[in-house]
Amino acid sequence: MRLALDDLHVALAGRDVVAGVHLVAESGEIAGLIGPNGSGKSTLLRAVYRHLAPRAGRVLLDGRDLTALPRAEAARNLAALPQERGEDFELTVRQMVGLGRLPHQRAFAADSAEDRAQTARALDRVGMGGHAERRFAELSGGERQRVLLARALAQQPEVLVLDEPTNHLDIRHQVELLALLRAQRATTLVALHDLNAAASVCDRLHVLAGGALVASGPPREVLTADLLAEVFGVRAAVTAHPLTGDPLIAFDHRTPPAA
Repeated sequence: MRLALDDLHVALAGRDVVAGVHLVAESGEIAGLIGPNGSGKSTLLRAVYRHLAPRAGRVLLDGRDLTALPRAEAARNLAALPQERGEDFELTVRQMVGLGRLPHQRAFAADSAEDRAQTARALDRVGMGGHAERRFAELSGGERQRVLLARALAQQPEVLVLDEPTNHLDIRHQVELLALLRAQRATTLVALHDLNAAASVCDRLHVLAGGALVASGPPREVLTADLLAEVFGVRAAVTAHPLTGDPLIAFDHRTPPAA
């Protein structure tokens, strides 16, 4: 399923935080959203998963305006892993992930065999299959992150929208999650702070600065020393990763950024 942002404007407190963004994630593509803090990444994603209403512009799924779709239909097509999350302390892990099946159920219907199978499969995919009966409140931050990703996967969406999905994860689980994103077939729009992770997992990168899109393209074309200096204010060299050939950014941690 093709995801397109058409001249998207999103305002907070009367001020455009996202201004005139045009962006496309083709079917099955992983599109990365990068930029410094305050550049508008999370605000843009909130508009995509309908937490915020755009001031102008549209979010299109295969050419259909997302805001015109009934909520259940939209949820069957698009699942999100946002940064802001309810705690839901009383739920078990299985129950938490099972919430992802609600868009596929009729009102007040009990879980079907398919619902239970998809819930179990999603937990296995994130390495949490052995924790189904634990309370969500008992989990570490990284474990919660993986459970919430499983909830999104249980929706069986055509489109995934992920805001910093590697937060709280140790390095092994970061690698596993990024490999999972590469292996799954959903169109994905993901915001990442880790530029090397973005270079590794994303087919295309879109760079936000001051709420505007300033660069788009394959990682090796976008991630240049000049762009890193201009957008992020850092001194860096971009080389080829010795294991994968992906762009690898080496930052100068000794020289303070210029004011």
